This record gives sequence, structure tokens and C-alpha cells, in this order.
Amino acid sequence: MKTARFPLILAFAMLLLTVLSGCGKAAPASGGASAPATGGSAPVAKPAPKVVKAALNTVPVPLFSFLDDKNQPAGFIIDYLKELEKKLPEYKFEYEAVDNEGQLIGTDSGKYAFAANFWFKNPEREKKYLYPQQEFGYSITALAVKPDRNDIKTLDDLVGKKLVPMTPVSGFRYILKDYNLKHPGKEIKIEDVEKTTPAEDLKLIESGRYDAHFINVNHFEDAVKKLNLNVKIGGIISKEPVYLLFNKNQTELAQKIDKTTVELIKDGTLPKLSEKWFKIDVYKSLEYVQQGYQFRKDK
Repeated sequence: MKTARFPLILAFAMLLLTVLSGCGKAAPASGGASAPATGGSAPVAKPAPKVVKAALNTVPVPLFSFLDDKNQPAGFIIDYLKELEKKLPEYKFEYEAVDNEGQLIGTDSGKYAFAANFWFKNPEREKKYLYPQQEFGYSITALAVKPDRNDIKTLDDLVGKKLVPMTPVSGFRYILKDYNLKHPGKEIKIEDVEKTTPAEDLKLIESGRYDAHFINVNHFEDAVKKLNLNVKIGGIISKEPVYLLFNKNQTELAQKIDKTTVELIKDGTLPKLSEKWFKIDVYKSLEYVQQGYQFRKDK
């Protein structure tokens, strides 16, 4: 019996030695053999951030997004996106510059996860794209007129006047459509144009061919400064909420950016960026913004 048990014991010992030997080889991978005497485990490598493709405007938009002296993207939107990346390290944004139509088509098809521009919200776009709940900024809209015109300060004053034509994708068109629905019989006439620029539109005002032009204040100030145009702001009309535009399948990304945007507004980051680029906090009331731009005009 003793000679019968010896091979069994020897076999068990060899098996145990094999198991222990295997554990010893596995130890370095888990930090066992090479771990510090304190017994701590090796740090787990962080996963690489997910690359998210986003569309930017190919045409420079003054103060919003443009290329700086070093040919690098700059502006309010760019700073906003950088703050998002700080708060959301699991993502890395990669940008491609395309025109407005290209941004919409590319986002709808899924080529881009989102389009980073000053997008207004309207029913047609809501059917095709995903909007976050929180706007990230505001477009300050105004009426540009000749210096001797003091009769056009509000949308009511546009009834019966000639307004500079608009492109089909202009966000201002929906503001005017909404006004017309609320004022039957006193509609503002909207003419169409295929393509245009703020400078070309303001020249139409300066020439007297049209009575007024509906325009973003920053576009106005940029064009007037560059071309020394003889036009003025007749009145600040509204501060329109603007959004990033997401592909319908980017629900998780949109929700995370939505939550982060709220945080960036509450902690003062976005208001500070607004003052940096626009010289005014657009997150405050319309009355405050109107007074601020009036003060700048008077100076």
C-alpha cells in the first residue's frame, strides 16, 4: 500500500508545483512579482478618447469661428468646444470645415457627429436632427439701416418696407415667418436669394436699394469695420438661442454635452467667453444687451 500511494503523492506534488509555477509567471502582469513591497497594484491604463468628427463653418464667421494669424481655429465656438473637451476627456473632437449646406448634409448622413455653428431651432430641422435642451449661446439680431433713417427700429416698422433678400437656409427667415403668422394682414415681405454675404447685403442698404437688413450684430460690426460702410443699427431686435446640431443617433454625446453646457454657464465660463469675444454678456437679459449695444453705438 505504501508503494502504491507514493506515485499518487508524487503526481499531486508535481501538479501543485506546476500550478504555483504558472501563478508565478502570471504575477508580473498583475503586479505581483514586480509590485512594490507595499503590495499596490500597477495603474490601469486609461482608454484612448473616442474620436468625434464635427463640422465647422468653412466661411469665417467674425468672432464665432475663424482662422487666426497662425492658421488655427479661433473664436467663441472654438473656445466653447475646448472647454467641452476639458470636461469630457473621453472624447476628442476632430474638425472639418464645410459650408452650411455641407454641415447639414454631413450631419444628417452621419459623416459628422455634430455641426458646430450658430444654428437656430426650427420645426424642419427638428425632424432631421437632434437638438440639445440647452442652447450654448445667443445670436443678437438687429436691423441695419442708412444713417438718416430713424423710422425702422422694430419688426413692426418693416411692414410695407423693402427688406434685403434672404437665403433659404437663413435662420432669420423663421423669425420673420413666425412674426407674419402672428400678424395676419400686416406681414413682412421676404424675398429670396441663392447666396449672399453680410458685406453685400449692407452695401444694398448703403445704396438705398433696400430699406433694412436683418443681421447678426457681430456680422454687422465686422463688415462695417472692414469696408467702412455708411450704415447703422436701427434697433436690436432679439437674442436668439443657438445650438449645436447633432446626428439623430448621437443621443449619448448630445446628452453629455447638454449637461456640460449647463455647468459651463452656471460656473461663469461661457459668460466670460462671451465678454471676451463679444464685449458683452449675452447670457443676461435682452434689455441689458440692448442697453450695452446702445452704449457702444453712442461711443
